[in-house]
Amino acid sequence: MISEEDEDGEPLSPMARVFQSPGNDCCILTMIGCKTKINADIIQHALKLNVSKHPRFSSRLSDDGACWIKTQVNVENHVVEPDIDPGEIGDNGEGYVEDYVSRLTMLPLDKSRPLWDMHILNVKTLDAEAVCVIRSHHSLGDGTSLMSLLVACTQNTSHRDTIPTIPVLKRTVHKDIDVPWFLRLVLLISSSVRLICNTLVDLLLLLASALFLKDTKTPLKGDVGVENNQKMFCHRIVSLDDIKLIKKVMNMTINDVLLGVTQAALSRYLSDFPGKIRLTAGVFVNLRSNVGIKPLADMMAKDSKCRWGNYFSSIALPISIGLETDPLLYLSKAQSAMDRKKHSLQAALAYSMTEYIFNIFGTKVGAIFPERIVSNTTTLISNMIGPEEEISFLGHPIAYIAPSVYGHAHALTIHFLSYAEKMVISLGVDPTVIPNPHKLCDEMEDSLQAMKATISERGLL
Repeated sequence: MISEEDEDGEPLSPMARVFQSPGNDCCILTMIGCKTKINADIIQHALKLNVSKHPRFSSRLSDDGACWIKTQVNVENHVVEPDIDPGEIGDNGEGYVEDYVSRLTMLPLDKSRPLWDMHILNVKTLDAEAVCVIRSHHSLGDGTSLMSLLVACTQNTSHRDTIPTIPVLKRTVHKDIDVPWFLRLVLLISSSVRLICNTLVDLLLLLASALFLKDTKTPLKGDVGVENNQKMFCHRIVSLDDIKLIKKVMNMTINDVLLGVTQAALSRYLSDFPGKIRLTAGVFVNLRSNVGIKPLADMMAKDSKCRWGNYFSSIALPISIGLETDPLLYLSKAQSAMDRKKHSLQAALAYSMTEYIFNIFGTKVGAIFPERIVSNTTTLISNMIGPEEEISFLGHPIAYIAPSVYGHAHALTIHFLSYAEKMVISLGVDPTVIPNPHKLCDEMEDSLQAMKATISERGLL
């Protein structure tokens, strides 16, 4: 039972209200593969001691959905360990887990209590001995927030007395070049004009996407109402070293490499589709001034620059679809498109405009704009940095972390997460549109290997 402790709750942020709106009622789903069987009693005991310390995971929505109300959490209502018949699983543990998780997408979280739950599946799969499935409503926080929470709850497997480390991200700082003052002025004016022009063009395209500009109807594009359909999730683990190798040789970012691999995989998947294809991806952008994952205490601190919540936006990235004889062309195209998007303020301005519309016109009007943009594009792409070393959760070594999201108007969502020298590719799909997402995973893996092989053949290593 949950009893209310404080009726004067904290108001939902504008982005939290976006994720509570019809057509955009999103839930984050994180599959954590463990190298040992999971002891549910240990998990429940730890949650009872700690969950009340986190304001979002110990609060429920008010009756009008406008604010968070602090509550007393009954952990037993949030942790589920289903009785599993080994005969029902057979030799297909992967299929059992996928089916179980797929059914969860049709079971909404109970809004009369905190919006999260955990499902413990002691089922052996290809990559793990057991799987822990955590659902948390997107209004609780974004991927950056949830990763900080996971890191705070885990330890390094090899050194249990140390906390996991996250790679430090630094914003690019250009060194001053000794050039005449007038040349500096010309470069500054040129850069400013470019920034303004790119921003105006991007905002106009964003407005067009909300009003009338739609992606081509392909075997990846969902129909109206796709957000209400049952979803399916699968993942593939590839070498992070391979991605870093390509990054170094091609002089680009890891994000550029992942977008290039995605572009190649989608082109191969749609190779039989006739005609020219317009395909747009929303690429998530963290808007916090401090980049990367920060300690949970810092994120929960008042007036923190890396605060907890939903502080992200997306850029509308056109995906070039077409078979290339040279796999490296996909990389250069992705890098060129992203370099242009980096010289635009579209993501930050889109977030500010959404916040303004929600504050002035309310939830019903404010939700229309983001929902229209999502429904008129094809996919969302997210790339997150996870712990560098293998971590353990209450004595359970973690083999992989595969995040995804459902409840939005896309038939395909692509998430990348680096973890302990691995890159986890996680796909969330509508199986009525994409009946075999494993084929798309194969295309991702094959595209990466083709790029690595091309680099090797040309002696670029």
